[in-house]
Amino acid sequence: MPDFDTIIIGSGMGGLGAALCLARAGQKVLVLEQHDVPGGWCHSFTLGGQRFSPGVHYIGLLDKGAATHELYSALGVANDLVFFRMNPQAYEHCWIGDERINLSANIDELSETLSRRFPQERAGIQKYLQLVQTVNEQLQLIPRMKGFWDNITIPFRTAQLGKYGLFSLRRVIDWHIKDPLLKGILNVQCGDHGMPPAQASFPFHCAVMGHYLRGGFYPSGGGGAIVKAFTTAIKKHGGQIRTSQKVNKILLEKTGKKYRATGVELATGEQLTATQILSNADPAKTFQLVGHEHIGEKLRRKLAQTRYSVTSLMLFLTVDMDARQAGLDSGNIWMLNQPDLDQLFSEMQTEDLLNGDEFPAIFLSCTTIKDPPSFNGRHHNLEVVTFINYEAFKPFATSGDYHTPAYAEFKERLTQKLLNSVEKALPGVREHIVQVELGTPLTNEYYVNATRGNVYGTEKTFWQTGPFAFRNRSEIENLYLCGASILSHGVAGATYSGVQTAATILGCGMRDLLQPDDNQQLRIYEAEDATTWPEWVRAKMQDRQRRFQATTPGAK
Repeated sequence: MPDFDTIIIGSGMGGLGAALCLARAGQKVLVLEQHDVPGGWCHSFTLGGQRFSPGVHYIGLLDKGAATHELYSALGVANDLVFFRMNPQAYEHCWIGDERINLSANIDELSETLSRRFPQERAGIQKYLQLVQTVNEQLQLIPRMKGFWDNITIPFRTAQLGKYGLFSLRRVIDWHIKDPLLKGILNVQCGDHGMPPAQASFPFHCAVMGHYLRGGFYPSGGGGAIVKAFTTAIKKHGGQIRTSQKVNKILLEKTGKKYRATGVELATGEQLTATQILSNADPAKTFQLVGHEHIGEKLRRKLAQTRYSVTSLMLFLTVDMDARQAGLDSGNIWMLNQPDLDQLFSEMQTEDLLNGDEFPAIFLSCTTIKDPPSFNGRHHNLEVVTFINYEAFKPFATSGDYHTPAYAEFKERLTQKLLNSVEKALPGVREHIVQVELGTPLTNEYYVNATRGNVYGTEKTFWQTGPFAFRNRSEIENLYLCGASILSHGVAGATYSGVQTAATILGCGMRDLLQPDDNQQLRIYEAEDATTWPEWVRAKMQDRQRRFQATTPGAK
């Protein structure tokens, strides 16, 4: 008898979502994670007692009745989660050159705000935003289709998706919008999938924009709080999660001309067997574990042609200053030196990283404002991200242990360059730095095992999404895949991917696994309005401040 029904490689949100569904269905499930904490990109870590979450900056559709809210409720984790709504008037701040434009969490308000700023574009703005909303809604219909009548009516119910489905974002926005600055504002969320408008699939961009049209939310406790809710639920249903467990290979058995997955071998040499193996690693890493000699020529070609998404620099910064007084709030800041995102992406991918004093674009957020209970009364935590070309770090990646003096010097020069950009948002910030650490593409590889340090799985071009993406059932019998490269990326997208793969394994539909549960209630409070906070939030803040003052000489 196999040791387990399903062994899951990787504990990102895809793996955790699948594990929870399978465990709830009665399967004996084991999740293996190579890092010392579960969560993949969703995990949190601490530096000097301050918490950071490298892969969770905001989540959308969490209002009651919205998709992510219903997802967490149906999976039975909503009661264990608390979110803070980011500034509804400006959950995104677009700083493009000297221009300052805010994106509000209401499509009608957003349309009116942009129309007042660009009156000559009013008709195009309204038509374009409505198109984005419609295409996104039609995309959401597809996985719900079931039965003869749905299949017959789908062409009529997804007409706009069919009409615009083959076009790039740039081509569609060019039909509706003429002002270059306005295009930059409407395209700013390209940063959430890592593709420039000329290459981005318009429907995929609609899905990303649609996810945030009602605004952004941040989990209290950071990304790690979501991980904890899932791991607690998995264990409650009998599932196991083991960390510091690196998988060396997927065990196979030949059956005729094909292979069947039967288990895994760990770095320790231990072998574990299972009826199914589910990989939450990206396709390149997954089929390295299989061995290319065991897969077909067609799959080998697909793997060779697969491109992975952008990689990044991430600056984790603690400052001893009043960030609110300095002008920050719970909204994210997208800081771009010009509105042409195609040109910006080209610069970020081709320029010498040490050239110039600043990066052409950064993303900045203050997590201690987005998550008020995490504020100790004195120190604020900032997370700063920019995209870069992996090739700049490739020489260090091929030298064994990359933590060399040359690597440290390179990181320090990049840190100072990023701080030059942060200074624009927070003048004088250098004088208030308590701690600073820079994550690089090699950091991404080490902790998340991401091919070329990618942050969004496979590159989200038209030919690598939707029907052209990797399927959740592989050509190896009993080997399945999930995660950011399979259905969609992001916290919610990866979780849905795990649910979808679990449904495939169980021989049912996603809707069968996501039944409404009225006993689950997600708690949401306003990050910008302290009057909405319950007493326990205030008590937690006061306790954190007392502990900080008790352990910090001279703290007040």
